[in-house]
Amino acid sequence: MINKIVATVAEALAGVKDGSTVLIGGFGSVGQPDVLIEGLIEQGATNLTAVLNNAGVGRVGVARLMELGRVRKIICSFPRSSDPVVFETLYREGKIELEIVPQGTLAERIRAAGAGIPAFYTATAAGTLLGKDKENREFDGRQYVMERALKGDVALVEAWEADRWGNLVYRGSGANFNPVMAMAAELTIAQVQHIRELGTLHPHMIMTPGVYVNRVVQVDRGGDWLKPEGEA
Repeated sequence: MINKIVATVAEALAGVKDGSTVLIGGFGSVGQPDVLIEGLIEQGATNLTAVLNNAGVGRVGVARLMELGRVRKIICSFPRSSDPVVFETLYREGKIELEIVPQGTLAERIRAAGAGIPAFYTATAAGTLLGKDKENREFDGRQYVMERALKGDVALVEAWEADRWGNLVYRGSGANFNPVMAMAAELTIAQVQHIRELGTLHPHMIMTPGVYVNRVVQVDRGGDWLKPEGEA
């Protein structure tokens, strides 16, 4: 019987190795697997490459992981945030590497990895510093930069619902980077609010099929789908 649900966050993160490339879902705090990030801090893996939209806020979550010296390199679109004190300090001191990737290109590099596409061409960054030293080609009179797929050893994602097969349903903008990251790692771990009985998730709502998910852990904060007006 397939059952990908694990009882604890520690069990979900078991076996994450030093030196791993970790894809972390979310757009800021929306859709971010915050409990899994805290679990990764407790788990102890170090020398990590973190791939995510932004470089953390304050001294919690990803920022805390960096502050503890556990992140060797960060690949993101927005290294500065409303309170980027940890990242900026580490970067100025030469204690962390940074690779800036335009947001759409970041999403497509991750999606390409999940789809088995090794590289692709995009006009984004052509003729800029971000395109320097990368292969360039001209198509129909326009310059394009070749970008390589970005695959993770581990993906930490957040979803609204899951079943024991690992099928995932996201809520609203909580989808953001989570579906593409779930497809692009050797080990995908999902933090979900609700566990549903097998067969009760509507097929049209499943954005991540369970074939891409290895472990599911429930983090129940209460609440459920908002019901349409007038529905009992």
